[in-house]
Amino acid sequence: MPQPAPRHYNSAMTERPTEPIHAEATQPHLTQHDLQRYFDGQGLPARLIPNLGHTPTVPAAAQVLGVEPDQIIKTLLFVFEPGEKAGQAPPAVVVIGNGENRISKKALGQHFGLNPKRVKLAPAATVIDLLGYPPGGVPPFGHRTTLPIFLDQNVVELRERYADRVFGGGGDDHSMLELTVSDLLRIHQPTVLALSEG
Repeated sequence: MPQPAPRHYNSAMTERPTEPIHAEATQPHLTQHDLQRYFDGQGLPARLIPNLGHTPTVPAAAQVLGVEPDQIIKTLLFVFEPGEKAGQAPPAVVVIGNGENRISKKALGQHFGLNPKRVKLAPAATVIDLLGYPPGGVPPFGHRTTLPIFLDQNVVELRERYADRVFGGGGDDHSMLELTVSDLLRIHQPTVLALSEG
């Protein structure tokens, strides 16, 4: 089955995600085959690591992979509630951060001039509809919809500490993806911000 072309964010979009957008996802899940096709098309040397078993926490995933917990990254989707200044912000953004660090809604909101109360983690159905993968397994690449990408400064700093090698979601909650921070920077050309709390 061919993967549909990704939708692109357009600053003229007037529809804004609200919580909840849908009780259930309206789009089918993308698969690891879709993800591999994306890697092949981009010439990415990322490696899928399937069937890791139940790894509900960053330390558990790190232990199974035999790596440091700092090497685990997460991909989150944030939506912005409508408001006076919300027109200056995209409807949603992808944030890639260190797996154990909480993302600061305050810092993300400040970037767009929004009250942090308007910055929300997207509900699961919205994550699947916009990115194609369920929360907990969202890879940092190959999303259904092209949205602005924000990369936490802490992730950029991992390049030197771990020879550029990190691990992110592999499309489901039993798989991981080995990749490099350099590839994240090259493919996404993200906005790099200090987004970790604390």
